[in-house]
Formats: sequence, structure tokens, C-alpha cells
Amino acid sequence: MDVDLRKLRYFVAVAEHLHFGRAAAHLHIAQPVLSRQIRALEVELKSQLFDRTKRSTELTRAGEQLLADARPLLASATALQHRVRQAGRGSETFTVGFMPGLIVTPAVRVLAARHPGLTVDVFRTSWTDQTEVVLDGRVDVSYVRLPVDQQGLGIRPLLVEPRVAVLPLDHPLAAKDGISISDLAAEHLLQPPDAVPEWRDIAVELRSGRPVEAPSVTYTVEEKLEHVAAGRGLSVLPLSTATFYTRPDITSVPIDDIGPNQVCLAWDKTRESPLIHEYVEIATALLEGKDCGD
Repeated sequence: MDVDLRKLRYFVAVAEHLHFGRAAAHLHIAQPVLSRQIRALEVELKSQLFDRTKRSTELTRAGEQLLADARPLLASATALQHRVRQAGRGSETFTVGFMPGLIVTPAVRVLAARHPGLTVDVFRTSWTDQTEVVLDGRVDVSYVRLPVDQQGLGIRPLLVEPRVAVLPLDHPLAAKDGISISDLAAEHLLQPPDAVPEWRDIAVELRSGRPVEAPSVTYTVEEKLEHVAAGRGLSVLPLSTATFYTRPDITSVPIDDIGPNQVCLAWDKTRESPLIHEYVEIATALLEGKDCGD
């Protein structure tokens, strides 16, 4: 049986929204059309994918398994399309993803110097898409900050760096040389709690069970820092990110008793690209202080 990628995309949309109406709106199709496509997929797979009632839509065990397998499959299909189109344009391009605060220029320059006919681009990523851009082919290799879902990825550890609390300049802790994570227990974190499990495990607002007034969901570092400066909460960031975004109305204070952030290189492990492995070796050697030459 050949799996229809369009039906898989429809399935993933419903699985992510757990609502046929919202999924149909997201896909810009009519809800009856979406329902028919999902039913056809269930017939093809001989499995019920959703438990659907008038009040809720939930994944079955078969649906959970399909979702786990469908996401990397769709990402691979998107990556394939991207690389074929790129090859059709007759130009060879290698793209490096990077997180805010990480400087990739030295390794990029070495790779470009070794391959004069190669265009080496860079692509700015974020906490929310740092592995997605690898799996869907937008970048060939990317600098990522752990933790990430490593399914389908090749990973090379590069460096670790301390994490700091970013606070408004007038915050009572702002003048300290260092703090402990317990000092932040009563604060509001402008990040998903799982991003800083050390805070999550002691957070007063999470233990109280009371709703927390918070800004709308923020994704970029710039958005988080605007909320920090306005006194709406704090953010815990790697030192290089906090340093990169230095501004006069906020400050960063080292957190002495939590582990560092791990930076790695990540790539699609199904790809056998000599350029990917060459770049990984260049970046690793440069961090070790070795002369890579041109």
C-alpha cells in the first residue's frame, strides 16, 4: 500500500488541533472534505485513528503511533522537494542554522574557502524550530541547544555554557553577583516550565494551582526580553544569548546551582553528505583551537 502524503498532512493537522473544524480552517479546506480524507486513511490503514465524540477528539493508540511516524516522514518529503528544486536551479548551496548568541562565521568561512563553487548560507533558528529546519531540509546542519528530540538526527556535542537569569534593571536580585535557583521560586518564568526544570520543580505559581496572569505566548528572545524589561517576568538564558542581547534596561545574573546549556551540531542522519561531515569536523576543530586551513 502506498501512503498518500496529503492524507498524512491532513491527519497530522487534526492530531495537533484535536478538532476537525480548527484543523480544516488551518488547512483551508471544508470540514466534510477533511473528515472524508481521514476516514479514507483509516480504511487504507485498517485502523481507527481518532476517538471522536460530540465533545472531544482524541488519538487512539494507532493514531499516536501514526503521528510519531508521520512527522519525520513528512519532514523527509519536504526536505527531498527542497533539495531537488535546489539542484534543478543548477547551484550548490550549503546552509547552516544557528541559534541567537552563537557565532558560526569562522566555520562557514573555512568551508566556503575550501569549496569556491559552493554558496554557504546561514539561517537563524529559534528554540521552537531548531530541529524542524534540519529535518525538513531548510538547513544542512544546525547549531542546537539541548534538550531537543533527537529522533532522526545525528548529534555532535560542541560546547557547554552557563545559564543566567535575565531580570529588569530595578529587580531586587539585579545587583547580585550570583543567585541560586531557589531565589527565583516566587518569580514568573517567561518560558515553558519544562525549558527550565530546576525552576519548574520549585515554582510557587505552579504549586499553588492558581491561574497565572502572563503575557501572550512568546517565541523569540526579543519578545521575551521586552516582557522582562516591562517587569512581567524573567527569562533563563544561556550566557552567550544574554550577552548578545545586551540592553540598558535589563541585566543578567549567573545562577550558581543549575547545570550549563549544551550546544551541539545536528543534521539529518539519513543523509550521506560529505559536506555535512566536513562542516562538523571544521566546527569541532575550530573550537579545539586547531588550524583548519583553507
